[in-house]
Amino acid sequence: MMDSMVERARHVLRAQPVSAWLGVELREFTTCQAEIGFRIRRELTGQHGVVHGGIVSYAADNALAFAGGSVLGPDVVTSEFKINFVRPALGEEIVARATVVHTGRTQAVCRCDVFFIREGIEALCATAQGTIVLRARTRGRSPGIATMPPAAPRELLAPPPP
Repeated sequence: MMDSMVERARHVLRAQPVSAWLGVELREFTTCQAEIGFRIRRELTGQHGVVHGGIVSYAADNALAFAGGSVLGPDVVTSEFKINFVRPALGEEIVARATVVHTGRTQAVCRCDVFFIREGIEALCATAQGTIVLRARTRGRSPGIATMPPAAPRELLAPPPP
């Protein structure tokens, strides 16, 4: 059963274009925990030569979602998360490890530490906490976007003339 759970998780990861582009690997996936990792490339850095905060945030978000998905099932999304950057990420790899702190019927609160590896040494660069939820249609409700009314015409959204 665990092998099928891991294979299903790897399939979900492969279906994410951004994860494929980053070269993300699912390194650990068990009930209540997940670890992902990928190599640092120049195009993932900002003007100061360190990994861009958005990339570090991606790692935290995806690891949180996989940890939450380990207890809720694969049809989950991140409802919210908060991240604290503790040092710039430099080196060869990014690794994000997430665990479930609490789970309910439709949501899981998870925490994640993101590390960089430089010359074989791991160092914490960020820590995050988030809430992972089952998508609405999974809970038996209609999917949100498919049932939303059409967007208001642009002229209704514009501020009134002076």
